Amino acid sequence: MDVRRLDLLRELAERGSVTAVAEATGRTPSAVSQQLKVLEREAGMPLTRRSGRGVELTSAGQALARSAADVAVALERATALWDEFRNHPSGEVTLLTFPTVGAALLPAVLADLASIAGLVVHATDLDPELAEFADLANEHDIVLAHTMPGVLPWGGRGLRVVPLVTEPLDIGLPADHRLAGRAYLTPEDLVDETWIGVPPGFPFERILHAIEQLGDKRVHVAQRFSDMRIVEAFIQAGLGVAFVPRFTSGAVPSGMVLKPLRGVASARQIVALVRPDVAERLAVRTVLDVLVSHASRLADAHAQRG
Repeated sequence: MDVRRLDLLRELAERGSVTAVAEATGRTPSAVSQQLKVLEREAGMPLTRRSGRGVELTSAGQALARSAADVAVALERATALWDEFRNHPSGEVTLLTFPTVGAALLPAVLADLASIAGLVVHATDLDPELAEFADLANEHDIVLAHTMPGVLPWGGRGLRVVPLVTEPLDIGLPADHRLAGRAYLTPEDLVDETWIGVPPGFPFERILHAIEQLGDKRVHVAQRFSDMRIVEAFIQAGLGVAFVPRFTSGAVPSGMVLKPLRGVASARQIVALVRPDVAERLAVRTVLDVLVSHASRLADAHAQRG
């Protein structure tokens, strides 16, 4: 069987439609369908069937798609071994980050990687809802994502999850707030406060729900933003309190103080999501190693200051 046709079947299993596969691979939908029909003739049995206006994989198609993933991993592993033999992690790596970790981590990471000739990293940013990070791994080699510790929304997707750092989430208060002098805060302290929240579906929302449960009262969320700079500006203006990441939000601006939260788990896990075949590439592994190293340094630096 042709490896390229197997890869199209794997893409169909992951993306769910011929149109999505066509867009991802730079083909027309008819060209994708034709190649899949050729693969069916080679396999000697139906691999897809009609489902509404689209197609879905048969049980045989699902089994062959899983085998196609194994083939892709093996091919990338062979390429990686050759790159290691040459001792040269060359090639392009695409990376997607969410804004706060991108600002705190990527400049130093890319500065280190710039010394490796032939290795090019193309980075961009987006802050999607929790479940969407896994889908983005089909479009980018490495996706930096965040979730609550113990919450695995990408389970069953076949992705490799590389832990980077567990980051505490502090409470940001106006500097003149009545609680600003406290060493730490509890859910009971905060249940009556006005909150600057995050969009529904973002990880921080889970902690706010926990505060509501422990305080036995629904909190008032006045505004919702995904951009931490806007959140901090609202805190400084005295318009509410909010969760602020301890490591990745940068220097604490004047007019705002950060206080740790006790009585409820308040942290997020920052990870890198990678497809298993992509994870075999030496260039990708090199980028991941540098990301892990700098994430550890970031946590250590804050621990020393604290």
